[in-house]
Amino acid sequence: MMQLRIKRVPTVVSNYQKDEAEETARRSGGCGKNCLRSCCIPGAKLPLYAFKKESEKDAFESENKEPPVAFLDSLVLGEWEDRMQRGLFRYDVTACETKVISGEYGFIAQLNEGRHLKKRPTEFRVDKVLQPFDGNKFNFTKVGQEEVLFQFEASEDGEVQFFPNAPIDVENHPSVVAINVSPIEYGHVLLIPRILECLPQRIDRESFLLALYMAAEAGNPYFRLGYNSLGAFATINHLHFQAYYLAVAFPIEKAPTKKITTLNDGVIISELLKYPVRGVVFEVGNTLQDLSDAVSDACICLQDNNIAYNVLISDCGKRIFLLPQCYAEKQALGEVSVELLDTQVNPAVWEISGHMVLKRRKDYDEASEENAWRLLAEVSLSDERFDEVNALIFEAIGGGKDAIENVEEPGTKAQSIEKENGITETSHHAMVAGTQQCLVLQ
Repeated sequence: MMQLRIKRVPTVVSNYQKDEAEETARRSGGCGKNCLRSCCIPGAKLPLYAFKKESEKDAFESENKEPPVAFLDSLVLGEWEDRMQRGLFRYDVTACETKVISGEYGFIAQLNEGRHLKKRPTEFRVDKVLQPFDGNKFNFTKVGQEEVLFQFEASEDGEVQFFPNAPIDVENHPSVVAINVSPIEYGHVLLIPRILECLPQRIDRESFLLALYMAAEAGNPYFRLGYNSLGAFATINHLHFQAYYLAVAFPIEKAPTKKITTLNDGVIISELLKYPVRGVVFEVGNTLQDLSDAVSDACICLQDNNIAYNVLISDCGKRIFLLPQCYAEKQALGEVSVELLDTQVNPAVWEISGHMVLKRRKDYDEASEENAWRLLAEVSLSDERFDEVNALIFEAIGGGKDAIENVEEPGTKAQSIEKENGITETSHHAMVAGTQQCLVLQ
């Protein structure tokens, strides 16, 4: 059976990331670095942020109690800036030009020339969403401890806690937040659930709930998390989410939606309208857990059916976009135009959401809503295929009609996070830019 493969330059997310040939050659030569594997982890300590799990009563409700540390400003962005001052990033993201493109949706364009030429293209299989973890390839246990900002876990006593120098408890399956040394934007980090378990890039209920807790803990609609499956431009097969801060509404967040149904637990499911990529939108019901279960079950359904997809966690974890896609598959089959391939844009979660990373000055100068729309239209499933995928999703998220409270008459609504949410004040509102995804070559 023929395998579908494309060549890409993989994103360098760690300063310890090596070409596979180099890594293989070094395996028997010892570590020589402060990594997260058994050779270096005994006795190691990292900051630990323990969040409060939210019950049905207080889900998404703010409390008057002051947290021990400002999660977004001091911990995520503050520690990220510390690593920037220490020179751990491959480039200064503030040197990359960014602009909002005129038009109804306000697509965001950023320019990053030349960076992708520093690394050789690697062949990736794009027709298999679930692939086994391979410890011989780069994974996040090989990053240096200085690239890790903090451990992130649920509090044991029901209160938010912060420990600036906590041991790494291997038996407790720690999750960590680390920098992406090739940031696409200000505060670009990676959430790596249960890092030492070496989970492949596939959604599970526990890990997805952790990502929602991170979004809720940040408490700022301009801090979003994203996920790319294999086959949808994930380059590292070790479970991780991405996140960054950008003080502007994403085009996908402005798009109208048509309500499809409400689940018995209050989760509202809608279809994305008047947007180039077809998708399903989930909005919080009674609890964060209910929302997480619905979306993660839908993701598990897609990956079990070998359907590539991207996820955007928006609005402090209260609104989630699930976006099945087929661009890499089309590319491997030779069905993407040379014109689009020449742009070298890899439509992963951020690009699909409307934040376009451009590699050529020509594309940046000529950036338009029409051009962005044309690229993203190639990402989307056809109407017929999308309907088939939707049927699979609805069968998965409740086992049928029992989970569905009602199906409402079609109606549209447009949401803007600037209107629906009070913008949380933070010390960083300037829009800066970098780059993130990997070059696609013929």
